[in-house]
Amino acid sequence: MRWNTPLSVDHAALLLDRLDLSPGTRIADIGCGWGELLLDAVAQAGEGATGTGVDSDGPLLERGRREAARRGLDVTFTEADAAAWRETAQRVLCIGASHAFGDTNGALRALADVVEPGGRLLFGDGCWAQQPDAGAQEIFPEILYDLPGLVAACRAAGWGVIHCSTANLREWDDFESTHRAGRQEWLLANGTHPQAAGIRDWLEMREREYFGVYRGVLGLAYLVLARPLS
Repeated sequence: MRWNTPLSVDHAALLLDRLDLSPGTRIADIGCGWGELLLDAVAQAGEGATGTGVDSDGPLLERGRREAARRGLDVTFTEADAAAWRETAQRVLCIGASHAFGDTNGALRALADVVEPGGRLLFGDGCWAQQPDAGAQEIFPEILYDLPGLVAACRAAGWGVIHCSTANLREWDDFESTHRAGRQEWLLANGTHPQAAGIRDWLEMREREYFGVYRGVLGLAYLVLARPLS
């Protein structure tokens, strides 16, 4: 997987453009995983730009460190609880990590202390694209809003909304397929392995939930938010 979110390369480029990156920008990614989008942001910002990725998953952070070194980028990766990180940056990414702050509202409040005045936040968060049934709500109890509600929550938390776009179905299909692909490839080559039954059950469950419950219902919104100067 390029990154752990339903996002195409073209869509990512649009979001980074809306962040208004420039040489020397200090960028942080809260809940970064292996930090691919952070690395792209630092590379796009140019000379003197620096990045900090924060996540609790050590192996993913190590993958990010190797890639930063390979690309010659000034990016560090810190193993820590995202909600406990107390430093600040001019540009901040937080995609799919609002749960680390309790919920969407908690994330929007807490990240205002991470983004410096006049800075911008790329906030990726789940929202309902259609009215969910009980099955979808059971799978994703943390989703609080539809898209208008999410935008309103951002404004209520004091953010200016610079840009908003959502993952389309092609991005979702690619993300979900790629998420399953490694296990599917393994199962095709190891059908008689003692763990094969468990892997097969997981794949069937994931396909059943995605295609039967939340495809087209669960959305992912990407918002570029601005923190006022005062």
